[in-house]
Amino acid sequence: MNTENPENTAETTESSTSVNMVQALTEERDQFKEKWARSVADLENYRRRVQKEAEEERKYGAATFLRTVLPGFDNLQRAIQAGKSPAAKLEDLVKGVEMVSQQFETLFAGMGAVVIPTVGEPFDPNRHEAITQAPSADYPPMTVIQEVERGFTLHDRVIRPAKVIVSSAPAAG
Repeated sequence: MNTENPENTAETTESSTSVNMVQALTEERDQFKEKWARSVADLENYRRRVQKEAEEERKYGAATFLRTVLPGFDNLQRAIQAGKSPAAKLEDLVKGVEMVSQQFETLFAGMGAVVIPTVGEPFDPNRHEAITQAPSADYPPMTVIQEVERGFTLHDRVIRPAKVIVSSAPAAG
């Protein structure tokens, strides 16, 4: 004969269900805590990796530029050596240096750098740096009449303004 009280059985079942639910929730909580801890560790590792990559980029960022510029530098060194030869002609040396200059201009253009137009252009203080003014009968006032140092833009930004001489009104005379 079954001597168990139906109320006791219900309480036992309810108690057992509560214990199972608590165990399940505890396991789920522990899993979330573990996932959270892994996520925090992953984030910290990511931050360290990004910081290390940024430091390496700062340290070695110029390497690509140097590899690109070195052939022009080598050609300039060759021109200097050729100019030291007793049989060297001045016009050949000038021609060699012009070729190196053209090589650099091509290199700069490939990087997106553009030479700022100067002679004959209206003076633009955003792109030109006036070194001095000189009277000119050939150009209207505030026109660039001579380039002292080339200027460059990179895309839409002036990297270095062109140093120029600007015309002024001719001296009265």
